[in-house]
Amino acid sequence: MRRPRFLAGLAGLALTGGLLAGALPAGAAEPDAAPARTQAAAASYSWKNVRVDGGGFVPGLVFNRTEKNLLYARTDIGGAYRWDQAGSAWVPLLDHIGWDDWGHTGVVSLASDTADPDRVYAAVGTYTNDWDPGTGAVLRSADRGATWQRADLPFKLGGNMPGRGMGERLAVDPHDNRILYLGAPSGNGLWRSTDSGATWAKVTSFTNPGGYQQDPSDTSGYNSDEQGIVWVTFDESTGAGATATKTIYVGVGDKENAVYRSTDAGATWTRLAGQPTGYLAHKGVLDAGNGYLYLAYSDTAGPYDGGKGKVHRYATATGEWKDITPVAEADTYHGFSGLTVDRQHPGTVMVSAYSSWWPDTQLFRTTDSGTTWTRAWDYSAYPTRSNRYTMDVSSVPWLTWGGDPAPPEQAPKLGWMTEALEIDPFDSDRMLYGTGATVYGTTELTRWDTNTNFTIRPMVKGLEETAVLDLVSPPSGAPLISALGDVGGFRHTDLGAVPPMMFTAPNFTSTTSLDYAETKPDVLARSGHLDGGPRVAFSTDNGAHWFAGQEPAGVTGGGTVAAAADGGRFVWSPEGTAGVHAATGYGTSWTPSAGIPAGATVESDRVDPKTFYGFHGGTFYASADGGLTFTAKATGLPAKGNVRFKAVPGRKGDIWLAGGAPDASYGLWHSTDGGATFTKVSGVDQADAVGFGKAAPNASYPALYSSAKIGGVRGIFRSTDAGATWVRINDDAHQWGWTGATITGDPRVYGRVYVATNGRGIIYGDTSESGGGDGGTDPGTPPAGACKVAYRITNQWQGGFQADVTVTNTSATAWTGWTLGWTFPAGQTVGQMWNATPAGTGSAVTAKNAGWNGAVAAGGSVSFGFTGSWTGSNPVPAVFTLGGATCSAA
Repeated sequence: MRRPRFLAGLAGLALTGGLLAGALPAGAAEPDAAPARTQAAAASYSWKNVRVDGGGFVPGLVFNRTEKNLLYARTDIGGAYRWDQAGSAWVPLLDHIGWDDWGHTGVVSLASDTADPDRVYAAVGTYTNDWDPGTGAVLRSADRGATWQRADLPFKLGGNMPGRGMGERLAVDPHDNRILYLGAPSGNGLWRSTDSGATWAKVTSFTNPGGYQQDPSDTSGYNSDEQGIVWVTFDESTGAGATATKTIYVGVGDKENAVYRSTDAGATWTRLAGQPTGYLAHKGVLDAGNGYLYLAYSDTAGPYDGGKGKVHRYATATGEWKDITPVAEADTYHGFSGLTVDRQHPGTVMVSAYSSWWPDTQLFRTTDSGTTWTRAWDYSAYPTRSNRYTMDVSSVPWLTWGGDPAPPEQAPKLGWMTEALEIDPFDSDRMLYGTGATVYGTTELTRWDTNTNFTIRPMVKGLEETAVLDLVSPPSGAPLISALGDVGGFRHTDLGAVPPMMFTAPNFTSTTSLDYAETKPDVLARSGHLDGGPRVAFSTDNGAHWFAGQEPAGVTGGGTVAAAADGGRFVWSPEGTAGVHAATGYGTSWTPSAGIPAGATVESDRVDPKTFYGFHGGTFYASADGGLTFTAKATGLPAKGNVRFKAVPGRKGDIWLAGGAPDASYGLWHSTDGGATFTKVSGVDQADAVGFGKAAPNASYPALYSSAKIGGVRGIFRSTDAGATWVRINDDAHQWGWTGATITGDPRVYGRVYVATNGRGIIYGDTSESGGGDGGTDPGTPPAGACKVAYRITNQWQGGFQADVTVTNTSATAWTGWTLGWTFPAGQTVGQMWNATPAGTGSAVTAKNAGWNGAVAAGGSVSFGFTGSWTGSNPVPAVFTLGGATCSAA
């Protein structure tokens, strides 16, 4: 199995680094059209992830130490999640982060309050160099991440920077939970809050800012940033009640001075005497039960590299240091990072060889405080391995990467970049660890100690962390085909099911572009990154199988690819010096295209198989001979920022172009003459992606979708009248950071839209409007007691609240539709509803199934949610009815 190039981290880096640091698009070639109008009322939409399950780096897992099953995960570019034990799935917590604050989807640290488990904190910010224009922040929540407040910091944080697997940098005092510490990068030192994260001040008595740099010569500031303060650990045995904990340990990015301690609640600090040198302390975990501080060291900051490492134990009472490295130093070819202790059994410790890429990562375990160790796998007779575990990836089968490697490699791998490793503090059998692609875990861990095989499975449902680079929704075949960073992409035949395999033969590290033949949609082309090539591939069965094409000299990356409307020819604009090329057939021979610059973005006309289009540097190009020659057409288009354009299916020469830059022209343009002229759509302040879907009922022009800013509001917008009016279809709770890479509607389902995110995977939305979704009818009048309702307020603030409702069919007959009714007892009213359509007036409410969730099997359940308003009090409704019958309470 190949080593994924950068996983979710650097895929996001490539996108946001060049895209969001202030470069976005521009001017028009024709006078403005009539101003676009925005409808006041947003359409009712429900939002879900297209399931992939995982896909990116999970550098941190945090258990609460006082409440069972309260667990959080952080990702480098895709936000934070809370584990839902009942549903065995992760719940996203930062979807509210909007376009302007996209950097806050990178989470460098999490902290769960042991004194008040409802409280959770997240230190956010994606890059510390100029790729992220914003500063970092600490988000605080008093309701387990349902809602957040923000404290802005005077410096940046790096959730996707080197060293992001070290930590945790953020910690709450287990006794006086008003006190928090945050380790900052970039020479900014140690910071403290004494008011539960509302305000922060530098700890001036801590004088070592942690100056280690991964690569001081890197002029981009990415690898040359100073690592700073990398973890904070409290010794809970040195506090009582609500009195501040006396002893605190801090890890510093300094190979000679890696660990400091305070014994006076942070007033003064001293370097721990006798500590090892020459390594960075990635983790420092205290087992107060036996008085040992365990430390995992590596010679680099990670998360990809590390050639040497150590594990040490520090006796907090006597100051004794002991080298407990599981293997001889001469045998280490990796660093150590993942580190955890069994809170139920002091002396049981696990550590990971996080940068052991070949043949696999390694996990080590000791039950005697490091005197002896055992490994997750050993060689029985090289290259044959003897594993203590069995990998079961049946729930996420693509984790094999379609590989069948020669021993000692195996598919699936145990993992890579394994910096997050945690044993459940309440359950010695439960262990989870993060990798560069997923979260794995077991509920049979103690079998390790009896030499009994235990099973490791993905524990990642609900955690979607892919950077989406392109999407297509053909008129037949699979409803969606995706191009993703790091995991290549998938053919999605069922949006609610994990695809069996990513694209293979070839397996691109990242797929950069996709296209299908409009009148022959079983024919597809894709391009992407792959060390050594080939970097273009074709399919004749709607993406089920692929074969590689040849490539001209000078290709270094995927670029963009376009398929003719009839699938008979292709145009490819790869990265590198090759320039734009055209081919008849499936890329067995390429001819250089004339008249168009290298690096241009290319697309095809969706009607004429010989017409292709290109864009570069503010100029639009067109070809009428299958891409052999291009002619410059409209000029004066955005020359700055990122520009994306698409041709409308079924309409020759009908093109929409989006892009620009905030400090230049920026917006949406339309051409109906093959790009000879463009008209700027007035009223669209900014636009970054445009796509098409099935026309609205009684409309002939396809529905338009755009990630845009219209009327001063950023969001996902839809137009059903060729751009004359627009309606925002997402809401402030569903923003997903940056959504500018691509967007497409579904040509078969009115209202359905697929939205690309940079780290939260593929989001799709369905409308409850007439003609949307898949239909559905009312269930009639079910017998009394045939339904059960669970109503839960998940979030509440002054004057407002959010609630989730689950309806269970307790009858013996399947429903083909449903309508639930209730009356609020204190005058509450519904605002926006998702996964159902609201009706009624005032406090009397009905919620009717959306088009796609009307069918509920006997014994099955369906859920929907809404926001509402309240004054005075917000009690739960006493009675729910369905089809005239009263439902029981769950």
